[in-house]
Order: sequence, then C-alpha cells, then structure tokens
Amino acid sequence: MATGSPGQPVPGPAYRPGSPEDFDQLYRNSYPRILGTLIGILRDRAAAEDCAQETFVRAFRSWRSWKPTAPAEAWLHRIALNIAISYRRRERLREVGELVRRLGRPAPGADPADVAGRDDLLSALRRLPPPQAAAIVLRHYHGYSNREIALALGAPERTVASRISAARRRLQQEIGTLGHSDVLTDEGQKGIG
Repeated sequence: MATGSPGQPVPGPAYRPGSPEDFDQLYRNSYPRILGTLIGILRDRAAAEDCAQETFVRAFRSWRSWKPTAPAEAWLHRIALNIAISYRRRERLREVGELVRRLGRPAPGADPADVAGRDDLLSALRRLPPPQAAAIVLRHYHGYSNREIALALGAPERTVASRISAARRRLQQEIGTLGHSDVLTDEGQKGIG
C-alpha cells in the first residue's frame, strides 16, 4: 500500500476480507459515491438505487475472496459499472421487445421464404459485411423502419440508412446483373432489398 508521500495516493481504510464489520464500514463510506456514479451512468435514480443495492449484494457474496491489492471502493465501482452495463443492455432489449409487440408483425407481402430461399440472394447476403446484412434483412425481410432497426442494432438512424444504402447498391450490382432487380426495390415488403 502507498505511504502517502508526494505523488503517491493516500491509502484508504484498511479493510479485512470476510469481516462483516469492515464490509459495513465500506458500505457506509462508499454508498453515496457508488450511487452517484450509477445515477450519472443510468440517469435514473430508481434504477441507480436498484443497481447500487445489487452491487453491494454481489460484493458481500464475494467479500471473503476480495484481494486487497486494489482499493475496496475501486473493486465496488468495477462491480457497479458491470451491473449498470448489464442493466442498460436489458433495458435496450426490453425496449426493442416492446416496440415489436406494439407494432406487431409486418404486413404480409412477398413470401419471405420464396425470397430468402433464392440461392443467388442468400449467397450475395452472405458476402455483405454483417452490419449491412443485418440492416437490409431487418428492413426488407421483416419490414422494420430505420428507427426500429437503429433501436434493434444499437446504432444511429443515419448509420442504418447508410448501411441499407450500401447493401442495396452492392446487392443490385451482384443480383441486378442476373435479372432480379425487382427484389431490390425500396417498397419494403416486396422483396429483400
């Protein structure tokens, strides 16, 4: 541990792994800072309080195995950040699920099995970079709007539009020369691209 000399960090309180009293002290000393960090990340006090509670529950479960090679509060912050990241990921998935439930399934158009079953189209889709392929399939196979695709992929709408445009151009070059340009229109459900 550092001695506190110039340029060196001042040591924090000495906590003993596995000591319930020391964990109580750690909780009292660090809860406000952990909560503040989580509020800053999540921008929702109730969610931050839930994540802070989960942070201390997980930390307490692992308290016996904590190694005092790093400050205990830094260890808590690492746990809190991981919990916040997981929370945001679950929230995004929940939002996408709610969006799909609210909007329902896309209206029937061309039979997607017929379009997706075309070997030339599947082959061309496989040659696209995965982000472009995902965007074009969500747009033309599932009928999602750019906004819905952006939510699903966690990308800005402009990026989605750019990916769709690039994918469409590439597919038109590959498939359009084979006489299947009708599949590559921008009429959503008419085809795949």
